[in-house]
Amino acid sequence: MNNNYLVGLTGGIGSGKSTVASVFKRLGVKVVDADQASRAVVEPESETLKTIIDHFKGETLLVDGQLNRSALRDIIFNNPEHKAWLEGLLHPLINGWISQQLEQPTTSPYVILESPLLFETNQYKMINTSLLVDVSPEQQIARASQRDRVNKSQIQAIIDTQMSREQKVELADFIFDNSLAMNSIEKRVIDFHSQFEALAQSK
Repeated sequence: MNNNYLVGLTGGIGSGKSTVASVFKRLGVKVVDADQASRAVVEPESETLKTIIDHFKGETLLVDGQLNRSALRDIIFNNPEHKAWLEGLLHPLINGWISQQLEQPTTSPYVILESPLLFETNQYKMINTSLLVDVSPEQQIARASQRDRVNKSQIQAIIDTQMSREQKVELADFIFDNSLAMNSIEKRVIDFHSQFEALAQSK
């Protein structure tokens, strides 16, 4: 059973969630990354990876034995049935991996679960409070297309499949406005850090 105070950190593609998480890490906060979990459960030669390969065939395996995530995204993007099958397989495994990480002893004053799908999955049930890294859709598209070197229409298509900005804002307990100047990020993270420390102590 996890006794740590747990903060869910989320944000859409291109929001800068990982940048914010990195500042919390520098402050000594333990961060459990759901993206790392999604990679850990499909390691080369794992039973889960073999199940995915058997199901999808095609180009879902790279020459180095890793899952071809790009090809898999293309397969499930316009196929709700394939998407539902994959999520049914992976989400319980990912949540199990996350739970194991959260249950490990830590000296961190609280623990952050960094997850892009915090509200879209049952992961939100694990947390005590949530922090949404928020930017406008225009900023998401500009940042993500520059970072990933893909065209803006592809980024827009990804955004369209995710929970809307308005829904996330409504669900989140705290909002981190990441449209502000980059040099203000650290100070504002420190302010949130103090708030979360106080909440953890009063738990």
